[in-house]
Amino acid sequence: METWDAIRARRNVRDYTRQALSEEQLTRIAEAGWRAPSSSNRQHWDFVVVTDRDSLGELATVWNHAGHIAGAAAAIALVLPATDDQRTRATDAYDLGQATYAMMLAAADLGIGTGHSSVGDQVKAREILGIPDTHDVAYMIGIGYPADRPLRPVVHPSRRPFEQVVHRERW
Repeated sequence: METWDAIRARRNVRDYTRQALSEEQLTRIAEAGWRAPSSSNRQHWDFVVVTDRDSLGELATVWNHAGHIAGAAAAIALVLPATDDQRTRATDAYDLGQATYAMMLAAADLGIGTGHSSVGDQVKAREILGIPDTHDVAYMIGIGYPADRPLRPVVHPSRRPFEQVVHRERW
């Protein structure tokens, strides 16, 4: 898929087929996150790729809106060092946003759907993934082939009108 088509085709997918993903596909998606821009190239992130069905089912319980993780072929947990420093937390969150989108775009390029989720129960998420308590599981991305329809460029997206969002020179 061309980059522009992948951008237009990417959508949140939370219902997946049972089709497995190859190791090459998962590596490519994770590598997209690894290659994402990072403030001062700090790369505070770690990514945990999960394909075990039982672990996916357990991860689906760490947030009220993470149920789609249980039905995904895989998930990637995005992990950051825990910090009380506001500036570091904000910068790291921005970096993870870039890594998340890079992974989602790489998946869309392969025709694979993704759906993101937050994490509420840090203790449980850390336990499931073997993460030390010095780190937080910030987000999760469910990954799999869409059950409803294949990814295709969306011609008329449900978005605020472009002209209301994009301003030229001044507001």
